[in-house]
Amino acid sequence: MVLDEFPRQLARTRRFSLGVPRAVTVSADGGRVLFLRTSGGEDPVSRLWLIDPADDSGEQLLADPTASWNVGSGEVPEAERIRRERMRELASGIVAYSADESCRTIAFALDGQLWALAGHQPDRAGQPGPPSDCPLPTLVPTAGPVTDPRIDPTGQRVAYVTDGALHVVELATHVNQALATPEHAEVAYGLPEHVAAESMYRYRGFWWAPDGRQLLAARVDNAPVRQWWIADSANPQQPPRAIRYPAAGTANADVTLHVLRLDGTRTEITWDRQAFEYLTTASWDAHGPLLSVQSRDHRTLLILGADPATGQTSLLHEERDPAYVELTYGAAPLRTPAGRLAHVSDLDGDHRLAIDGEPVTPDGLQVREVIGADGETVYFIGIQEPTEEHLWRYDPAEGLRRLSSEPGVHNGTAAGGTVVRSSWTEAGQAMTVTSPGRAAKSIANLAAEPVLTPRITWLTVGARALRAALLLPSWYQAGTSLPVLMSPYGGPAAQRVLRMSSSAFLQDQWFAEHGFAVLVVDGRGTPGRGSAWEKTVYGDALSAPVEDQADALTAVAGQFPDLDLGKVGIRGWSFGGALAAMAVIRRPEVFHAAISGAAPHDQRLYDTYWRERSLGHPDENPEAYDRSSTITQAAGLTRPLLLIHGIADDNVVVAHTLRMSSALLAAGRPHQVLPLSGATHTPTDENTVSQLLNHQLAFLTDALGIRAAGR
Repeated sequence: MVLDEFPRQLARTRRFSLGVPRAVTVSADGGRVLFLRTSGGEDPVSRLWLIDPADDSGEQLLADPTASWNVGSGEVPEAERIRRERMRELASGIVAYSADESCRTIAFALDGQLWALAGHQPDRAGQPGPPSDCPLPTLVPTAGPVTDPRIDPTGQRVAYVTDGALHVVELATHVNQALATPEHAEVAYGLPEHVAAESMYRYRGFWWAPDGRQLLAARVDNAPVRQWWIADSANPQQPPRAIRYPAAGTANADVTLHVLRLDGTRTEITWDRQAFEYLTTASWDAHGPLLSVQSRDHRTLLILGADPATGQTSLLHEERDPAYVELTYGAAPLRTPAGRLAHVSDLDGDHRLAIDGEPVTPDGLQVREVIGADGETVYFIGIQEPTEEHLWRYDPAEGLRRLSSEPGVHNGTAAGGTVVRSSWTEAGQAMTVTSPGRAAKSIANLAAEPVLTPRITWLTVGARALRAALLLPSWYQAGTSLPVLMSPYGGPAAQRVLRMSSSAFLQDQWFAEHGFAVLVVDGRGTPGRGSAWEKTVYGDALSAPVEDQADALTAVAGQFPDLDLGKVGIRGWSFGGALAAMAVIRRPEVFHAAISGAAPHDQRLYDTYWRERSLGHPDENPEAYDRSSTITQAAGLTRPLLLIHGIADDNVVVAHTLRMSSALLAAGRPHQVLPLSGATHTPTDENTVSQLLNHQLAFLTDALGIRAAGR
């Protein structure tokens, strides 16, 4: 049966992410486009590909890790495993790469080994592995297992991190040089600290200068950070894993920034680190190093230029907010070749693109992400209707222009006049390469065809015009009473109600086919509707989101009378898991059962950056933490609750769920706990992913007293 097949298909396809092209790089002249993609919808091995906008050769395979040249061990270094977990990487093989400006010399890591492609002629036949007359990837000797190799813009050398040390290897001679080595065991050069990668969207720790002879590198000293231990209880013979986790109100890592030169000299970049302890962004362009730093209370952010010779910094822009300054995804801040500073500012309630301090986007257009600049033209993602994200460009001479039109989620990258646009719509995903004077080319999407098709009714409901998606069974006929399953994320940084095909909606449809009306609602705190909407949750993370879920349910039931408001479940993961638990505790007359997965139940246990941003310091604002923690209100539970958590989760640690369970037991409140052995915050094991859906369905049907359709 289709319903029985879907959970396994979801797991085998890594939530339908396999076979989808991604990680696109365009050469500076626009003549070459690199990307990663697996060979099919159930193939987990990611390969490196090329497409040339100027010829008709089609897609060209550059490097296939399943070919005989790959002599790797299959073991991923711990630092690389952590990097992949922070980035929610689901594939194997070549999951990241780095190219010079011409995209002709490329470096990547496999199982801790460094490989390089230089001056290659790609396989135009598109078969696994280049033909015999084309050079294979070259294994480059290194000082140890490699994490995050980055080639310099000139293509002559590669920097990489091994055992916390930052090294450079010359591709021509294979001579290795250590530019910075850790002074003690808790120091690492060139890697982001936990909160940078998990909460600031900064996944890197070093950046090349344009001349390829200097680097800007972060030094992270984790000694001040509390040490936690994560054990695999199902395998007691294995030692626990130590992590440095800065919980709210505790010490952060000590982060400094340094210019490291190939001649062995170094200069520290200086700013008031006591007042601004967060390094949120860094880069090095033609005008020198550029960085952003933020205060611990999140209310002030500085954009600084730096002199690499002296380390002195100068203020380019200051952003203040009485609640918190919101960070932006992507490349901002950046400087164009002419030196214009492009950044995002909160002005009059909107996230606006500003050039040299002057806003260039209109009222009501929210800048979600700055992608980059092609010359003086800045590309960004903008939102006007909260269910759609579109690709925009701003040119000083031409002004603003929207490059996408169909409802959905659109992204892209550009260089040398070539634009690669990725579009997710209800019809699926498409990636198109356009270049001046040339016919547009498509990059194939090889994702598996889902056995289910979402049936979505898009809604705007209630006094707050909440965006919602209602999914009904394919067999539904008017007059058929349906229990309801709310399926929110509902929190900051992520929207669920987007006009696109996604694996999340496929899971919702699977529940719908079993007899539920599934309702997905984005309430206050979610992106896309301006800073005031997002900051409604400042000081109270869950009250407004719970209210919005309840209000949306009532409003939708007014339009669809077949929704049975006497049988309502709610399920969520991460923030959505906390929202689900709080909903069933506070509003048991509305929500009759809840599934809470990987949830931050105790807000004091979550990381400094993310939690203090909206709740303040726990010593100064303990009431905010109490209001926003389900543990403090556990005694109010009167409805069935299923708690799920991965034992190996190092983002929202399993202690959240264990403490919640203890609080419920102490209050005499029955509940269920499902531990996922070996699972992190994003489970990938096929059995775990597939059976998790079935277990949730069984819990809901039992808790709500219903019989699932088709069972």
